[in-house]
Amino acid sequence: MKALLEYIARNLVDTPEAVRVKERTGRFTVTYQLTVAPSETGKVIGRNGRVAKAIRDLMGVAAARQKKRVHVDIE
Repeated sequence: MKALLEYIARNLVDTPEAVRVKERTGRFTVTYQLTVAPSETGKVIGRNGRVAKAIRDLMGVAAARQKKRVHVDIE
């Protein structure tokens, strides 16, 4: 799932080398902290948070296949 999040984020921004993903794993939940360049945060969040919601929805589907829950924090 971490690779999926990195792939999505790197294709959205202009400087893919600035994309960082940290993973914290709990018993049933996985939390990902997505960090991009400060000038490109808007591209990952999108207008009214639409892109961020789509990313979270995709990650939720991937996590459900593994019987886990996922949270994505964007910074």
